[in-house]
Amino acid sequence: MDSTQQQFVVLGFIGGVGSGKSTVAKWLGNRLPIDVIDGDQLGHSALKQPEIKQELIERFGVGIIAQDGEIDRSHLGKLVWGSHAEAVQARKDLERIVHPVIRKSMQDAVTQARRAGNWGIIIDAAVMIEAGWHNVCDKLIFIDTPDSHRLDHVISARNWSAEQWKQRENSQLGLDRKREYADFVIDNSGSVEWSGQQLLTWLHQQFGWSIQENSKT
Repeated sequence: MDSTQQQFVVLGFIGGVGSGKSTVAKWLGNRLPIDVIDGDQLGHSALKQPEIKQELIERFGVGIIAQDGEIDRSHLGKLVWGSHAEAVQARKDLERIVHPVIRKSMQDAVTQARRAGNWGIIIDAAVMIEAGWHNVCDKLIFIDTPDSHRLDHVISARNWSAEQWKQRENSQLGLDRKREYADFVIDNSGSVEWSGQQLLTWLHQQFGWSIQENSKT
């Protein structure tokens, strides 16, 4: 299929904390001419910008600066994650400072991918809907993963406790509300190959995308 005849598509991946959004996104990105934007990486990059660091220091104090001079994300996380009033306000202030920078980076990445002639781009961001970034997307994909799988993932991959997982989860939009925004739901209770094939089938039906004709592998 000639990529010049294709509609450029921005896919947004949504789901619960530890749902495997990044894994499914990477799987698809390795098989089709599409880019993948990792919202977490964009957030980390934003925290390194001098003007952002200064704003955060003014809001949260110099205690958020690590020995290497960068933002201590673990310490900052302790201030903003949780359901109590102080954490909620701290999280709002953090988002006010950082989210505009992340959105600009997303829009730049979409523009670059479009100019490169790619079929599309995947945006994988934890607070896609809360931040309004879903408005950048053409289609939203909900990654439906059992709670037990998600908890196991964050314990093994991120070394979180069950309490930390719940704090992050409770700080985001509820799963039922996220699902309501989705154009397609992936059953991610099995292997990544199984999840990826579900998505490929849907993308073929929607846009005619075919891994057999255009594979990166």
